[in-house]
Amino acid sequence: MTTPTPSVPNPDAPTTSVPILSVPILSVSGRSLSPARRASLQRRIRLLVAATITYNVIEAAVAITAGTLASSTALIGFGLDSVVEVASATALAWQFSTADHERRERAALRVIAISFFALAAYVSFDAVRALLGAGEAEHSTPGLILAALSLLIMPFLSYAQRRAGRELGSASAVADSKQTLLCTYLSGVLLAGLALNSLFGWSWADPIAALVIAAVAVKEGREAWRGDACCAPPAGSISAAAGSGECADGCCSPT
Repeated sequence: MTTPTPSVPNPDAPTTSVPILSVPILSVSGRSLSPARRASLQRRIRLLVAATITYNVIEAAVAITAGTLASSTALIGFGLDSVVEVASATALAWQFSTADHERRERAALRVIAISFFALAAYVSFDAVRALLGAGEAEHSTPGLILAALSLLIMPFLSYAQRRAGRELGSASAVADSKQTLLCTYLSGVLLAGLALNSLFGWSWADPIAALVIAAVAVKEGREAWRGDACCAPPAGSISAAAGSGECADGCCSPT
C-alpha cells in the first residue's frame, strides 16, 4: 500500500486576491451614514435649534409681559420656562457650531440637565405657592392664545429634532428635543389651567398638573446628566436591542 505524497504548492502558480470588504459606519438607528448625510443632519439640527431659540425668545417676552399685566404667576412661570428652554437650546447650538460636535457632547448634556432641574425647581415652587393661595392662574386672552400656539408649534420642532438626533446618534440633541416636548406639556397645563379657572374657578387644576410636569423634568434631567437621553448600543447589537425591547423609548428607531 503506497502512501500518498502531499502536494507542494507551486510558487510560480498565479495567486487569487481576496477582496477586502469595507464595513460601513452605522448610526444609532442601525443605518449607514455617509459624510454627506451626517453633514445634512448637523445642518438640520442647527436650523431647528435656531428656530427653537427664536420662538422661545418671543414666547418668553409675550408670556412674562402678559403675566405681569394680568398678575398671573402661571403665565410668568411659563415665560421663565421659555428662558430655560433657550438656555438648553443655546448649549446645543454651541455644541453643533463645530464639525467635531461629539467632543462637546458631555458638556452640552450637563447644561441641558441643569436646565431641566432649574425648570423643575421653579415649577414646583410656583405650584406650591399657588396651592397655598399665594398665586392663582388668572384669565388672560394673550396667555390663552400663546399657549394654543405653542401646542401647535412645539411638538413639530421636538419631533423633527428628536428624529435627526437619533439618526445622528446625538444624545444631547435628543435631550434638548425632550426639553422642547416638556415645554409643550407646560403649554397644555397653562391652557387647561387658564381655561378651567376662567370657566369653573378651578384654580387648583394648574398647580397640580404642574407638579406632575416637574416630576417628569427631574426624570429627564437625571437621564441627560447620565447621558441616557438616547440609548446607543454598539452598532452590531442594534437590531438585537431593538428586538429585545431594551430601547423601549424608541431611541433605536429613526423615528
